[in-house]
Amino acid sequence: MLLETRSGRNSGNLSATFCKAKNQKRHTAHMAIPPLHIILGAGSQTWDGWLPTQKAQLDLTDRRSFERYFGDRRADAFLCEHVWEHLSEAQGLEAARLCFDFLKPGGLLRCAVPDANFPDEAYQRTVQVGGPGPADHPAADHQIVYDHARFRRLFETAGFQVELLEYCDEQGRFHYHGWDVASGPIYRSLLLDHRNRDGSLGFVSLILDARKPF
Repeated sequence: MLLETRSGRNSGNLSATFCKAKNQKRHTAHMAIPPLHIILGAGSQTWDGWLPTQKAQLDLTDRRSFERYFGDRRADAFLCEHVWEHLSEAQGLEAARLCFDFLKPGGLLRCAVPDANFPDEAYQRTVQVGGPGPADHPAADHQIVYDHARFRRLFETAGFQVELLEYCDEQGRFHYHGWDVASGPIYRSLLLDHRNRDGSLGFVSLILDARKPF
């Protein structure tokens, strides 16, 4: 009887130890999965903690490219700087819906484009539809220049909750809403762009956060 009692205790202890180890392994495996932070249309841009992708990997006009890339996974956050202006407004809306579908609930898309209300002639000549003239200029295929109301409406139509971070209003006044650069850097922004110095704005972007509701 004593041997059976000890055996029962040992068996119980081994079973408990095995279950504990199994649960710890599951917990460790879960904790080991890092957040999936994706830069869309990154070009040469890189930021710590963010995975840069190009059009060949994730094409904002091609749902199949997102399906191939993500499979069953979903992104925690997207970062996209000066890409949406290269799409038509209709394409931009479909791209917003695509990002919505491939974000986790609560996930964030931080997006920046040139600002139609920035009162600088040289800036507007550069970012205008078709760019400043040369066919090889990066802005040559610009299809739209958004103001804050139009850009916000596009993402709200796609289902997002939208917060404006930086923008110029209809009178050309610049607004900055104290956003956290570390949570998703935009180079062409008030704090990061080298052209913005000594209280003077050399280059601005219209920047917003579009969050997928839980």
